Amino acid sequence: MDYRNKLVLAPMVRVGTLPFRMLAAEFVMCALDVLGTVDVVEKGTDSVVFRTCPEERSRVVFQMGTSDAVRALRAAQTVCLDVAAVDINMGCPKSFSISGGMGAALLAKPDLIHDILTTLKRNLDTPVTCKIRLLRTPQDTVELARRIEKAGVSALAVHGRKVADRPRDPAKWSEIADVVAAVSIPVIANGDVFEYEDFERIKVATGASSVMVARGALWNASIFSPKGKLPYEDVKREYVRKSILWDNDMKSTKHTLKEMIMHYSCLELPEGKAVIKSETLADLALCKLRQWVLFHYFGLISAELTGICLLDNFMGKISTMSTSTKVDHPLEEVKTSFEYSLQVAKMTGWLKIKLQISGADWFDLMITVTWQF
Repeated sequence: MDYRNKLVLAPMVRVGTLPFRMLAAEFVMCALDVLGTVDVVEKGTDSVVFRTCPEERSRVVFQMGTSDAVRALRAAQTVCLDVAAVDINMGCPKSFSISGGMGAALLAKPDLIHDILTTLKRNLDTPVTCKIRLLRTPQDTVELARRIEKAGVSALAVHGRKVADRPRDPAKWSEIADVVAAVSIPVIANGDVFEYEDFERIKVATGASSVMVARGALWNASIFSPKGKLPYEDVKREYVRKSILWDNDMKSTKHTLKEMIMHYSCLELPEGKAVIKSETLADLALCKLRQWVLFHYFGLISAELTGICLLDNFMGKISTMSTSTKVDHPLEEVKTSFEYSLQVAKMTGWLKIKLQISGADWFDLMITVTWQF
């Protein structure tokens, strides 16, 4: 696997699941047709720990939190045939990670780091990498990076913040540059990438081989597109569609959606409240349809809702509904209640909304918006 000149989606707890990874991938290459998934399931349960698919096999990196070399090897051997590389998390500052001796807790244990990495390297044909944070001083970070390099890793990701730093604190790109200058392996720079132009800015500033983005991608995964970001609403809708398509974990999906909404809007608005109350993926799919529609013109509005079921696990009934409302002035809020016409208990599939708008003689327009869940 080549780690040079790559744009990398950072691993994020409850966010970096298959739907979000594939969403980000679409903005780097053509859309992918998924035929099936590979699931790693928790022993004794039907809980999916990791889900992937053949289409991402050559570029998905499995990151694990660990404090034990033997357990790390067992986990890596479980997934190594279905991923491009295995990565050890040495940067997570969250208490649930540090309390178990994982994540950023490893930064103070260079001998354990060496044991974990060399154990993986000796027993796997799959590339091994790791991600760290900055240490107390630039020299401390450089010394750790050199020791990690000697363990034989294929690449090193460096987050330009210390454990005590908060997200609002600026990432220290200069200290990432110190690491780049000190090692010969590819270094992946991470921190404060929020626009496509930032990929080049951080590469120039640090000399890093590649760039990793976390929050910038969480808020709008189309950050990877050189053509510019898509509207947030479009990206959010596509994420919901992919979550339903791959039967993503509901808690993970809600967490990701809430993070998106909080950045652009507010959870106290109708959409945010609807997401919080949602109990199934079908509920999330219908959140969009429950919002009010704003029309900025005079005229007669005719709305027709047509439901098309394309998935096998459809449960419920979609009927056709038409309604006409006279708009008395611009910016009239026309609330169309889809509740009674959808009559959906649980639903996954494709919904097509047709808005036929006609007013004065000079204005006649048909709008078709398709939600593909």
